[in-house]
Amino acid sequence: MFKRNLAKFNHAMGFQRSCCWQKVRPDSDLSTKERAPNETVSEDANYSSWMVEHPSALTSFDQMMKDAKGKKIVVFLDYDGTLSPIVNNPDRAFMSDEMRAAVKEVAKYFPTAIISGRSRDKVKGFVQLNNIYYAGSHGMDIMAPPRPVRSSDGNYLTVSLDRKGNDVVFQPAQKFLPAIQKISKELEEAIMKISGARVENNRFCVSVHFRQVREEDYGTLEEKVKSILKHYPDFRLDWGKKVMEIRPSIEWDKGNALEYLLDTLGLGNCTDVLPVYIGDDRTDEDAFKVIQKRGQGYPIVVTSIPKDTKASYSLYDPLEVLTFLSRLARWRKSSSSSRSLSQVWDCE
Repeated sequence: MFKRNLAKFNHAMGFQRSCCWQKVRPDSDLSTKERAPNETVSEDANYSSWMVEHPSALTSFDQMMKDAKGKKIVVFLDYDGTLSPIVNNPDRAFMSDEMRAAVKEVAKYFPTAIISGRSRDKVKGFVQLNNIYYAGSHGMDIMAPPRPVRSSDGNYLTVSLDRKGNDVVFQPAQKFLPAIQKISKELEEAIMKISGARVENNRFCVSVHFRQVREEDYGTLEEKVKSILKHYPDFRLDWGKKVMEIRPSIEWDKGNALEYLLDTLGLGNCTDVLPVYIGDDRTDEDAFKVIQKRGQGYPIVVTSIPKDTKASYSLYDPLEVLTFLSRLARWRKSSSSSRSLSQVWDCE
């Protein structure tokens, strides 16, 4: 039991094991200059080998855009670790002004959405842009365009207009809100004596951050979280980067959110749509799988180490994400086939 729990924590803390490696290594918490020279060379070689299967989206950019000519690109972005760096204090995961400008520019030319594990209001507060769509709580809280959604036979339910009567709010886990509030309060009381642990209520899911928790307290923290969760059979425990996440046990994830947004944009059944999804977390793999199943699109993982992924391309860090988004906007702006945003929303 101890070994299994330790393995879960190692995974959540960002420790990865590759088929090409002889040892486990951390998720780049140490700078290169803090590592032994031979270790740095070995890690660089492993990363280069991994990139043969997951080439850089920057070096592949020209070919990607050549293949995208005449098709409709829709952009989906994760937030933490993608648009902003991973930081010790999740309340200070601010994106740079340069990144905000790049996202704003991209949204001028392509429908753009951010799908985050954060609450929708919180991630919107970080991004501060009005020309994009927001999906919080891993897609369980979506602000989408005011377009017809599927009938009840298509499983799309629980929608309402926002306060201004404009965009549609879709919340498939709405009935779980009272329980989520109780879980959040119980967790805060249970872990308050564990130094470095913190609870974040993301409205339709609850995150327990342990990036600053001492290793000797890992087991205690996990036990406290699980002792509360066992009283809520309709919820499950997931693991992210140095975070435990309590979510309703419903069939809905970032992949479903991507499909929902494409449908409400009127692009769900288009055969010439290329979704571009950029994300760094395990939860983004659900969106990568959807794109892979569609047979066209660009799933791009953000990572500085080799990892198992369904992504076809990679970017090293948020700085490379910034470069990619800037190039994407410039490409569309200078493209002779450039069309206005209103022209790329509907199937022809």
